[in-house]
Amino acid sequence: MKIEVTREPSANGCTIGTMTLDGVFECYTLEDVVREEKIFGETAIPAGTYTVVVSYSPRFKRDLPLLVSVPGFEGVRIHIGNTAADTHGCILVGRTHNADSVGASTLAFNSLYAKILDAWARHESIEITLQ
Repeated sequence: MKIEVTREPSANGCTIGTMTLDGVFECYTLEDVVREEKIFGETAIPAGTYTVVVSYSPRFKRDLPLLVSVPGFEGVRIHIGNTAADTHGCILVGRTHNADSVGASTLAFNSLYAKILDAWARHESIEITLQ
């Protein structure tokens, strides 16, 4: 599975983007601001391609998608949330968006997660590219 996030320029304290799965639109994304220098809990992950695995998150107390080997970051996940206050360097997903938030996040996450779990169960490689 190939996941791609195309980011808009950071504005209003966050970075909005679009996510596709194997080239098909899936949802909108929200991340922290893209910065040259990392500020803990306030910086989007570096552009690049990362392996995605499904693993247990002690913070959320459930299995979630995890981006592996993100330089300078640990525990980067894809999860539910609406604004930059809900992320600590992770990727939030939503069905709708405006300048500083995503909406219908639970619906977007449940749809995306089901597809990721299907690929994971088939032992298919899962990669995410952030531009």
